[in-house]
Amino acid sequence: MDNYIGVKLIKAEPSTKDGKAGYKVVYPDGYESWSPRDVFESGVLSAYLKVTPNPKLKTNCSISQQMVDDFIKETEVITMGVKNTVVRAVLVNGFEIVESSACVDPANYDEQIGKEICLEKIKDKIWFLLGFLLQTGVGGVR
Repeated sequence: MDNYIGVKLIKAEPSTKDGKAGYKVVYPDGYESWSPRDVFESGVLSAYLKVTPNPKLKTNCSISQQMVDDFIKETEVITMGVKNTVVRAVLVNGFEIVESSACVDPANYDEQIGKEICLEKIKDKIWFLLGFLLQTGVGGVR
């Protein structure tokens, strides 16, 4: 079975079903469900991001370069002034990361090199953010 990281903003309120304490859950698409209190409070309800298997690890679960690369939906590159590159990356979840790079001498400016430097910085941030998300999926928020 594959591993997934789960996250979703939901609405919920305490509720009982068949005499058991739990929560009525309403998802963004209007779907309603009920969850036992212990399951709900453990943070199991979510949307899902498939985690790339890593057979080198005991848990077989980690962030991969492919996950990082695939998390970038689109990029925009601009040159500001005569020696600055700015890259805006829109991620698949709508979050945006902006990075910049610059050279010392405008005669050496190359937008492609600046873009590569910025994308490396952006991907480092995505590694960090997906690692945080995976840690939350594994350990919860408590």
